[in-house]
Amino acid sequence: MIGERLKQARKAAGLSTRALGEKAGVSAMSISKYETGKATPSSQVLINLGKALDVKVEYFFRPYKLELEEVEYRKHSHVPKRVLGQIEGDLLEQIERFFELEGFLPNGPIKPFKVPAGLPDRIASYAEIEKISNHVRDKWSLGLNPIPDLTDTLEERGIKIFQTDALHNNRFDGLATRVQGAPVIVVGKEWPGDRQRFTLAHELGHLLMAGRLVRSLDEEAAANRFAGAFLVPDSEVRKELGNRRTWLEPNELCVLKKTYGLSMQGWMHRANDLGILPDSYYQRMAKFFSKQGWRKKEPCADYPREQPKLFEQLVFRALAEDVISESKAAELMKKSLSEFRSMRNLEHAGSHQ
Repeated sequence: MIGERLKQARKAAGLSTRALGEKAGVSAMSISKYETGKATPSSQVLINLGKALDVKVEYFFRPYKLELEEVEYRKHSHVPKRVLGQIEGDLLEQIERFFELEGFLPNGPIKPFKVPAGLPDRIASYAEIEKISNHVRDKWSLGLNPIPDLTDTLEERGIKIFQTDALHNNRFDGLATRVQGAPVIVVGKEWPGDRQRFTLAHELGHLLMAGRLVRSLDEEAAANRFAGAFLVPDSEVRKELGNRRTWLEPNELCVLKKTYGLSMQGWMHRANDLGILPDSYYQRMAKFFSKQGWRKKEPCADYPREQPKLFEQLVFRALAEDVISESKAAELMKKSLSEFRSMRNLEHAGSHQ
């Protein structure tokens, strides 16, 4: 058990056996033996390893051992294997804490995810995806207005959302997987909010449309179409932009980005998808954005980042119901007992997120 935990934490930290050994004051050979079960670290070495890996000693004895199922990366092909291991290691550590917490609350507020009833068995065109998105919004009672907190919306419906620092660059557009059958979506913790939201909606599209697309439709293009439609329904796009445009003012797009949490370029795509901004005019705008250097960094302020709240809420619920101790709550939150008590007493409420 300790060996598996050690290897998982090392991968999550992006460290080689040599690098970890140097930080913990042991040899790379010792790390290798610990991971393969050929040797057992002493108590002091475990403490040193925990400090080097930024985990509590209790982590090495955690009973939960979960596996990622049906892992789907939205990535470029040249991503190093080491980076993939770091992402999966970090994700597994978060998921194990979440599932351990859920074990204390078998009658918690979140029910298993269910695909909304009434979706068509076959989707034959990208245009049909607009109706599907509207149908999901209707079934989930979301109306047509902007969704202020997409993470919360998905978590309430049984989709587990995690963020990771390992998704720190532009090589990834997200990760989707399942754990014990439950759908999981992962986004970069430091991504701008509009990128996080589009990725969440994109992965939701994959989840809902799986097995329904005809072969002639590209799955990624279909998921992109769903994401745009879910964030801004067709009727709202037409209300904001009208039915025919030859140009979209950048300042106009900045205001819409701030209102709906969809990027400026996302709005351009929506306008093009719906025939509001014909192909030739869309290409003209795309070239303009490239010339200005706005493809990588848009000129207006980033949309605020999404902040998952469910895990923290459940920790305090379990604590309030006396099913976990304060020290266990601190362990689940990856905080020292003093840090957790400060948090519990709302001593830093103004700055805490």
